[in-house]
Amino acid sequence: MRPGPKNLITDVPGLRVGNAQDAALRSGVTVLTADLPFIAAVHVMGGAPGTRETDLLAPDRLVQEVDALFLSGGSAFGLDAGTGIMAGLRAQGRGFPVGPVRVPIVPGAILFDLLNGGDKEWGDSPYPALGRAALEGAGCDFALGAAGAGHAAMTGNLKGGLGSASCVLPSGITVGALVAVNALGQATVGETAHFWAAPWEEGEEFGGLGPAPMVAHEAPLPRKRLGEATTIAIVATDADLGKAQAHRLATAAHDGMARALAPAHTPLDGDLVFGVSTGARALSDPVTDMFQLGHAAATCLARAIARAVFLAEPMQGDLQPAWRSRFASGSGKS
Repeated sequence: MRPGPKNLITDVPGLRVGNAQDAALRSGVTVLTADLPFIAAVHVMGGAPGTRETDLLAPDRLVQEVDALFLSGGSAFGLDAGTGIMAGLRAQGRGFPVGPVRVPIVPGAILFDLLNGGDKEWGDSPYPALGRAALEGAGCDFALGAAGAGHAAMTGNLKGGLGSASCVLPSGITVGALVAVNALGQATVGETAHFWAAPWEEGEEFGGLGPAPMVAHEAPLPRKRLGEATTIAIVATDADLGKAQAHRLATAAHDGMARALAPAHTPLDGDLVFGVSTGARALSDPVTDMFQLGHAAATCLARAIARAVFLAEPMQGDLQPAWRSRFASGSGKS
């Protein structure tokens, strides 16, 4: 496997991503969409999820494709982002046709960033406007780190953020991951700069430090309170998958979350993964291809998580240090 040309989920042809954030609010929204509706599924492993329209992603539901997915800050308030995204898609004439009416299908998930130091004393929810702005700004290139849904996210010890990565299989199939990291756990090993995801790093995409030294690392204690965490992700491919296969892709991708965060999938996190297929490339061998797709999805997600933390820039008002401000001088190589 090799990274795609952008090392972003938009290396999957046809996908676009947009971010919108509010510096005073210290929160934001990330939207994934495409020119045409696409297959989507979801798998939840965390004990405290917050979601919108995920029941319809089951294989036996009437609607088989969606128009967009979103990741949002704001805890349950962030689910309002879907309203703004629906309005934008409706203005574009998008949506599931019911007679003369079109209903945009927009599932999404949220993370908790209500106690990160931002101004949360709003009257009307800011999230519909952020959702629509993210949709309208969607393109093949987008910012990582302190952007979109990961704008002011936090982890167990460092700033979180928005991450993405991609890979191309020998068959030519492309897989990509997009993630907002707001985990209870840590992406780095103990107090070192080394990332848990280091064995899967491509080049120096998150510093090139390699694995941490072989020393004992005690199990960490939670540094967040009940409901304050969550890592939410999307893995996507141009392979032609049905809903059940997309669900299996999302399930396998959770291995990447466990490789990159310690601990992951706790009762205090709402960890989940959406699986997406654009259907552009037929599977040549369903058994072998699905085996490779699951491994690729997990690897891409692990890399994307590390990139989110690695690329998060420090901002005024941060409650945690950014990886770059703590380790970029080179002192973190020990």
